[in-house]
Amino acid sequence: MRFKILAMLWLAGAALSASAQSKSFLVAKFKAGDDTARKEAGYNDKDWQTLKVTDVWDRQGVPASTDYGWYRFHFDAAPASEADRQKTEGDNYLYVNLGPVDDVDETYLNGTLIGKTGRFPTDEGGYASMWNTPRKYLADKKLLNRGGDNVLAVRVYSGGEPGGIFRGPVTVSTPRNLDGTALTFSEKESKGTSKCVITLSNEFPWTVKGVLEIKEADLETGKVGKTIRRNISARPGKNAEIALPYNIKSPVKMLVTFTDSKSGEMLKKAYTPKYILTPPAPAAPRFNTAPVYGVRPGSPVHFRFGVSGDRPMTFSSADLPEGLTLGADNGVLSGSIGDYGDYIFTVKATNAKGSAEQTFTLKVGDAIALTPPMGWNSWNCWGLSVSQDRVMSSANALVDKGLADYGYCYMNIDDGWEAPYRNDDGTIAVNEKFPDMKALGDWLHERGLKFGIYSSPGDLTCGGYLGSLDHELQDAESYNSWGVDYLKYDWCGYWRKHATQKDRNTLASYIRPYMLMGEYLRQQPRDIFYSLCQYGMADVWKWGHTVDANSWRTTGDIEDTWQSLYSIGFEQQLDLAPYAEPGRWNDPDMMIVGKVGWSDNLRDSRLTPDEQYTHVSLWALLAANMLIGCDLAQLDDFTVSLLCNNEVNAVNQDILGKQATCVVSDGDLRIWARPLADGSTAVGIFNVGDDDITVNLADYLPRLGLKSLKTNRDLWRQKDLSTTDLVYPVSTHAVRFLKVS
Repeated sequence: MRFKILAMLWLAGAALSASAQSKSFLVAKFKAGDDTARKEAGYNDKDWQTLKVTDVWDRQGVPASTDYGWYRFHFDAAPASEADRQKTEGDNYLYVNLGPVDDVDETYLNGTLIGKTGRFPTDEGGYASMWNTPRKYLADKKLLNRGGDNVLAVRVYSGGEPGGIFRGPVTVSTPRNLDGTALTFSEKESKGTSKCVITLSNEFPWTVKGVLEIKEADLETGKVGKTIRRNISARPGKNAEIALPYNIKSPVKMLVTFTDSKSGEMLKKAYTPKYILTPPAPAAPRFNTAPVYGVRPGSPVHFRFGVSGDRPMTFSSADLPEGLTLGADNGVLSGSIGDYGDYIFTVKATNAKGSAEQTFTLKVGDAIALTPPMGWNSWNCWGLSVSQDRVMSSANALVDKGLADYGYCYMNIDDGWEAPYRNDDGTIAVNEKFPDMKALGDWLHERGLKFGIYSSPGDLTCGGYLGSLDHELQDAESYNSWGVDYLKYDWCGYWRKHATQKDRNTLASYIRPYMLMGEYLRQQPRDIFYSLCQYGMADVWKWGHTVDANSWRTTGDIEDTWQSLYSIGFEQQLDLAPYAEPGRWNDPDMMIVGKVGWSDNLRDSRLTPDEQYTHVSLWALLAANMLIGCDLAQLDDFTVSLLCNNEVNAVNQDILGKQATCVVSDGDLRIWARPLADGSTAVGIFNVGDDDITVNLADYLPRLGLKSLKTNRDLWRQKDLSTTDLVYPVSTHAVRFLKVS
């Protein structure tokens, strides 16, 4: 509680006061289509429709097929006061903040271009989306009409639904001295020491000077250990940085304040640097994967027993069923079994430090994916620049960094592998980045890993590559010949070209293309995990099983921001638990930890460390697909510790297959609970607010169906806790993840 009060007092006054000249717009004049005359101040827009800038245009009656559209904002230009002028270096400028725009924009003030982000299809280099980039533009005040109406006109292009300005309000103001600045945080290793890097950035054309104050507080007690003050300055387009050493195994919170010397304005931000809670794995062998695996009769088995511990390690089984082999040096189970039934056997792993055994059940039947898939997908890091070399590098890292020892096995290629044209016989062709798909599949299978691929029911994929329309059977057969184990089937190319506006209102139009591919996949003599990627449209969780899908996306694409994680994880999964079961999983999209970027320009996830603990904990509770989206070759110790906690992963892989529900929603507190196969309950205590809170779990035990606790285990720290003292501090956007009975 002491830390909560400290943080609240410290944050008071963190918001900057608004300048005298400021306009805020929640709505705009809007018209679909494209006409460059619309940029002019005198253009007649009286008959245009009114559109909110807090939501995409698709949800406001604008046809989803719309590509170009124009927004217009009208305002007068009042002069700033003398007092305000003395507080800013930017009195000669006008500051325009549009927020993110989906996907490309050109912004004009009274007919003059003041900013552009992304590229239109007609631009040199072709279309380039920048949908998740905030638009902040400066304009010379000489462009203003001081005596009358001024018009801000924004030309927007959407490369595929949705589209438009969607996270308003849009603001126009005289810039404050700190409008172009931001406090950001990162971590780096230097000579074995972890350092928190505090950066003051400056996007605007004047130098910002002031005092940076850092208070370091213990995360559990709130006690401030030390205070540092430095004079710093950030020149235009330059950053000022301070790097502070800290102990990555002792969580701390940095309370940072920058005070501008000219205006007295302050930037305040609290940040918790990366910290490791997961204890090191023992040197002796330990099995980390679920004790059950489903395969269809006659299908090839590709399963790697996930066992941590020192290498070399040997694997053996005295009662291995006929038709199966077990790799002695890597624990890879292969072969096939033709008859239905449960085949139970014991696997032993041995190294110089000891041995361990697991009783394992191979269920040969109609159901596969008895636990959610764990693995990697190329999209969130490489985007369309994925290549065979990068997939193989990531697979090697998956093994070398120990993730394969925790059950991560799928190596999924997303969009960007297809050639521009099909082969003469109509079969799908690969581009120059993938010289041999079958050889890649064989190489992955030799290591006990699985091979995933991507396509669309349309003629083109989301990225403009070849889709499967009218070639579904041929593609399914190609996937089988390459050894594919997973198909992500992405809707957007189909909707863009092959579903009319009227047809989109029928359930059949959503089901039809997925049912067709599902039938052809089942005809193949191998198990192919069928992943529907269609963003939750038409309540896919209610019918996904009818097309024989194994998982279905329940939302749009996730971003590495708290807003996106909160919306997708906490809001859009609320009522979906009844639709999850072994072999059928709700999919809230890939994981956004580690180095991501959707291109060659990778960066650390923008989620704070606390938010990343929340992310992994919630995905475990949701029985979500655990598909990593970062560059595995650049995994740091923190990210490995997030992904390789065997007790946390065991919740995700629990064989009961029940998805968590939200049992408490009280202010900023959310408690999600999931029943487990051993009769216990996994409990996530989440703080979704902006202030630290203290939670007494005893107050909420009845909502968990419990009167008292017999066991209480902290899953991240892997230690037993008191069953009577249930008071827990929870930092902003953080979690306490427990297993109770």
